Amino acid sequence: MAEEGAAWLSHLRARPALGLLALLVVVSLASYLGGSHLAGQHLLQAQAQDVAELQLNHTGLRQDPRLSWQGGPALGRSFLHGAQLDKGQLRVQRDGIYRLHIQVTLTNCSSSAKDTVPRRAILTVGICSPATHSISLLRLNFGLSCTVSSQRLTPLARGDTLCTNLTLPLLPSQNSDETFFGVQWIHP
Repeated sequence: MAEEGAAWLSHLRARPALGLLALLVVVSLASYLGGSHLAGQHLLQAQAQDVAELQLNHTGLRQDPRLSWQGGPALGRSFLHGAQLDKGQLRVQRDGIYRLHIQVTLTNCSSSAKDTVPRRAILTVGICSPATHSISLLRLNFGLSCTVSSQRLTPLARGDTLCTNLTLPLLPSQNSDETFFGVQWIHP
């Protein structure tokens, strides 16, 4: 076997163009394998992003101002990737800058021209856990409207739990086209 390798090497020395071609093949193969490894790492990083689109998990009269959320493919357009639900509240699993968005529509609400008295409804989104990071991120007043919606970029830390609160005793619509909440990790 060593003799065959030596014969192949002496053959390459006799024909420099063949040696150069062999070298190019080896370098190209190494470059391709290294590049596909990097592409694979990039793909894994992209798949590791926290992203969630949640719908309301409502089962009757509300006794707590916190809105409870649910997510998963069985619910239709709702999903959770990376982020987790903890008792209906969204918890992020990695540090970074997130885009969060929310829309809430009130049930039994009319936005007719006759309505001139502002509703005392307020929707807040904030970090509720851990307590050391507790802070309000959004505060939306319904005013004369039946729907509020907003989005923002905000830094979140691994383990931050987001809570959404709606003034009691008002009821949010369970329709997933009218009431939804989500986050998307966009930058470390």
